[in-house]
Amino acid sequence: MQWTRREFLMGCSTAIAAMAAARIGHLAFAEPVQPQATNEIFVQIFLRGGCDGLSLLSPYDDSHYRTARGSLALPLSGANAPLRIDTYNPSYQTNSFGLNSKMPHLRDLYNSGHLAFIHACGLTDDTRSHFDAMDYIERGTPGNKTTSSGWITRHLQSQGGTSSLLPAVAANTATPASLLNYTAAVAMTSPSSFNVSTYWRYNRPEDNYPFLTTLREMYSRSAINPLAPAGRRVTQVIDLMRSMGSYNPSNYPSGTFGDALKTVAQLIKAEIGLQVATIDFGGWDTHEAQANSDGSGYLSDRLGILSQGLGAFYNDLANYHSRLTIVVLSEFGRRLGRNQSNGTDHGHGNVMMVLGGNVNGRKVYGTWPGLHPDQLDKRQDLQITTDFRQVLSEILIRRLGNPRLGTIFPGLGSYTPLGIVRGADLPPVLSAEEAGLANAEHRVFVPVIQQCR
Repeated sequence: MQWTRREFLMGCSTAIAAMAAARIGHLAFAEPVQPQATNEIFVQIFLRGGCDGLSLLSPYDDSHYRTARGSLALPLSGANAPLRIDTYNPSYQTNSFGLNSKMPHLRDLYNSGHLAFIHACGLTDDTRSHFDAMDYIERGTPGNKTTSSGWITRHLQSQGGTSSLLPAVAANTATPASLLNYTAAVAMTSPSSFNVSTYWRYNRPEDNYPFLTTLREMYSRSAINPLAPAGRRVTQVIDLMRSMGSYNPSNYPSGTFGDALKTVAQLIKAEIGLQVATIDFGGWDTHEAQANSDGSGYLSDRLGILSQGLGAFYNDLANYHSRLTIVVLSEFGRRLGRNQSNGTDHGHGNVMMVLGGNVNGRKVYGTWPGLHPDQLDKRQDLQITTDFRQVLSEILIRRLGNPRLGTIFPGLGSYTPLGIVRGADLPPVLSAEEAGLANAEHRVFVPVIQQCR
């Protein structure tokens, strides 16, 4: 294939600009980094839209719940009756709690001792806005959505960096706010689909990807080109992804959520130093037609996909349980009362899940506030008795070996573990100033692409 000089330069600009904008963060690189603090793997699954925690883990025999929910209350008998669990928590013993009937995989994980729930948990800010709540949680700064980095970014940066080629992956088309400004994060829907984004004629497989070959040779020979480190990393990551082949294990649900889980599982099994993965699972904004009177319907089907996916993912990674911690959360829960459209509106308190080989499972953590109108937030929503940062802080210290809570969650103020996971309680560093990182910034080079003329 013959290229003109203009075509080649335009192709370079297109490819590098595309890669810098989306698939590999900004392709900016910090100073030389040190190996990661631990070999732990952390996976965050974000249920976007406000999952109804009172249907996921339901106080199904509470009279206030049954009155307020009406036909949306989970049925007490029949095929869709809740899957009862023992909470092993004195504050929960006044009620019976059960998982939605479509979640037998989670019940099995719970009974095996690998899964824990934290109820009445979430964002302490009063917002009921999806976008504000997601920003507050993912940036780790409730009440402030202008924070310039995500909480996972600050975790990875404050532990001293990584020598891994692929430390953080978002199994999606873009990185979430929790990885905001983490320059080594990669977004991909699958390893096989990861590639240079450029005009098709410059990168045809039948020509053995000539454009990528040219980029690889150009950047490998350059000693002074400021784009060379970014370019080399791009070609290395693409080569690595191409070498992995397809991955089609059984038992995963079909659809984007199952595909994202398979992507992360494949990358973990590839042993390439993956530390953090994020997965988005949307479709939880159930204002209308949330469920049928017999407990079936849209929400229960959605919960079934979540349960099947987590069960398949965890069983697929049986050899990694001792290193793996999975957190499932949503921006807020749903209102206690049923609305006129047979749905539920934006609420407050919700459920978090923590799954892993070092989880003290088979227990529901936190304090149950009750559902009497006088016990509700604004007399309509489940109160929050556990700050979501409390859960994540315990995982950061005990599993990920990072005590710099003041840097990761500015303003948190205290470390109060609930005992959800096992591990050493390192002395928490509760202020960025104490950590010596208050004004620390990674020195990076961000390439500016100008149009070739």
